[in-house]
Parts: sequence; C-alpha cells; structure tokens
Amino acid sequence: MTEPTPTVLCLAPHVEDRLLPRLAEAGLLVVARPPGAGEGVDAVGRLRPGVLIVSAEPRHLDSPLLTAAAVAGAVVVVLAEGEWGREHAASLGVREPLDADATADDIAARIAHGMPEPAIPVPTATAPSPGRVTAVWGPAGAPGRTTTAIALASELAAAGLRVALVDADTIGAAVAPSLGLLDEAPGLAAACRLAAAGALTGGELDRIAQHHRCARGELLVLTGIGRPDRWPELSADRVTKVLEQCRSWADHTIVDTGFTLEADEEIASDLFSPRRNAATLAALRAADTVVAVGAGDPIGLARYVRAFGDLVEIVDQHRVRAVVGKVRQSAVGLGAGGQIRASLQRFGGIEEVTLVPSDPAACDAALLTARTLPDAAPRSAATAALRRFTADHLLDRPVRTPRRTPSVLRRLRPAAS
Repeated sequence: MTEPTPTVLCLAPHVEDRLLPRLAEAGLLVVARPPGAGEGVDAVGRLRPGVLIVSAEPRHLDSPLLTAAAVAGAVVVVLAEGEWGREHAASLGVREPLDADATADDIAARIAHGMPEPAIPVPTATAPSPGRVTAVWGPAGAPGRTTTAIALASELAAAGLRVALVDADTIGAAVAPSLGLLDEAPGLAAACRLAAAGALTGGELDRIAQHHRCARGELLVLTGIGRPDRWPELSADRVTKVLEQCRSWADHTIVDTGFTLEADEEIASDLFSPRRNAATLAALRAADTVVAVGAGDPIGLARYVRAFGDLVEIVDQHRVRAVVGKVRQSAVGLGAGGQIRASLQRFGGIEEVTLVPSDPAACDAALLTARTLPDAAPRSAATAALRRFTADHLLDRPVRTPRRTPSVLRRLRPAAS
C-alpha cells in the first residue's frame, strides 16, 4: 500500500474547511496547517513535506514560502479565487493555478501529472532582503497624512507586495475609521506589548492584524490607539522592535505618524519616563524613507517649511521625499504649482517636491465608502499623482506616461513665459 504523502496546508479558512476531510482519501497526509505564509515557511523548513497546498492570497502565498518549498523539494499546488487571486499568483510566477473550488481529486491529479505550477525560482546563496519601512509625516493642520499613507499602501499592494499599514499617531489615530475597521483592540498597542515581552513573531502579527481588501491586493493593518491617553503603551523601544519585526513580516510597511517632533526630555522631570512623541520619533528614525506631507495653501506651506527644518534634524534629508497635497489655484493663485515649488525652494531649501492636486470629492468618496483613495476614485488626478510617486520613489520603477495630462494638473502648471 502506498504511503500517504506528507502535506502542508496554507489555505484560507473556508477553503481549508472544505478540503481537509477529503485529502486523506486522495492520498495526502496533512502534517501542518499554518495560518499564514510566515508560519508556512517555518513548517515547510522543519517538516520538509512532499506537497504544499496554498491559497493565492498575500496572507498565505509569498516569495519566501515558495523559496522554502523549493529548498524542501515540495510540490506546490496554488489555489486561486477569482481574478484578483490569479493576478497575485501571476505576480509570483504562477502561470496556471487551480481554481479555489478544486476538489481533492483535482489536486491529486495535478500532483500526479508532474511538478505543477509555479516554476519556483532557484534560491540564491544570499539571504532575502528585509522589507522596507516608509513613514508618512506632516505638520499640524491636517495636511493629509492618513489619506496619503493609505493611498501609498494601496498602490504598493496593487503592485503585488505584501503590505502592512501601521497607525503610530498617538494624538489622532485615524486609519481604522478611514477604512471602516474596529479599533477596540488596537493592533499596534498589542504588538508593542508582545515586543516588550519578547514574544512578537510573524504569526502573532498575523493574529492581531486586521485585513482590508482593496480592489487589487490586501492591507495588513495594525490599528492605532483609540484614546490619546493610551500613548504610554507606544514607547520608542517597543515601536522600534515592532517595525523591525515588520521587515520580515511584510514586503513594505507604511507607518502613519503623528505631527509633533518635539523631544520633551527638557520639560520632563524624570529623564526615564515615557515620552508622548516617542512613537513618531521612533518611526521616523527607523524608516528607510520619510514622506513629508504638507498642505498647498499659504498657512499649510508656512507650517511645512518651519517643521521641515525640524524634521531634517531628526532624519537625513536624503531619506525625505517632499509631497504637497490639496494644491489648488483658488488658494495660491495662477500657476499654483510653480509658485509652490519656488516658495519651497526659496524658504525651505526643498529642491524636489511632488504636487498632489486637490480633489475633495474623491477624498469624500473614500471616507464615505471606507475605501482607499485609489479604490474610491481610480481616475482622480490626486490618485494619479500618488501612483506616480509610489512607482518612482517606493517601487523604484517608472510608470507609463499618460497620453494626455489631466486637466487639473494642466491648470496647476505655471504659464509659459
């Protein structure tokens, strides 16, 4: 009698519930059922199964898991649900995944037919590079930090990356209500407690993170504290450890920070007491890139220039990318884009800036439907500007230039001399 083949399942719960009772009849012995890709890497490396059956979702399928399967010599069967699942599978080199409703017999037939998709790349001798961390900061006055952070995370997820969105604003956390998520048990606070106890792992982050499905991709969200008086839970050491763990948990982590950069050691009586702004300062120092967001009106620009000088005293200026949103002629005048660029260069020494046109209707639609800006208004000029910024500065690859410049952007250009 043929021995059953050791099999690891890394499946969405509803797919696992349907398949699990039937796999033994197909000659597959389930030896582990990790809840996410991070645990799947550990299970495959430890058990070295003959088969890995995995759902084509960012939470379950990623490049490290495919690499671990290749090292273990496991046959990989990918189950894709809908067009979105197939796009995610294709981004990882999976050309012909099975449908998510495939039966156990279908899976056994695919395995018996030979080495199924994907064609797993041979791992190199170098260790996988850690994920990147990007902090989104801006001065007081609601310049659009949270909207920008969510939009950038959405664009990264649409590019096929596993993306974490962390709300580290200790004064006005807004990611959860913006995406329609519950925040009674703040994910970042829970992660900080685990980090303090030395128990923070990728599996624990999978457990405490909330999931927001975008039109293309998914965001793993660590929600912020719902009440500002809980700020002592987010100490600098804890936040730093959480973001370091996020580098191995996600391909790219976007952190929405607070606005205050004041280091309050001089006004505190106890030099070892917690700091109100520790979470913001720790996120900025830990980030590979800092996206500094300002508002495109006279008051917002004045605040931006003053605070930008404080920012570059905390982080190296070469890590900072300047973004000015809510740009409109009605607040700045004719040639708003040119005037803003000239003002930032003259008074702030900011040579390069990305301008995001004002589109209140698109932002209102995103808030009303609890979706990201790219999902709520994919054709918005603001979405287009943030998409180009993501491709040029966070993905490090250019985007195709549109045939025609949107009318909103044309109005922002200075008149030709």
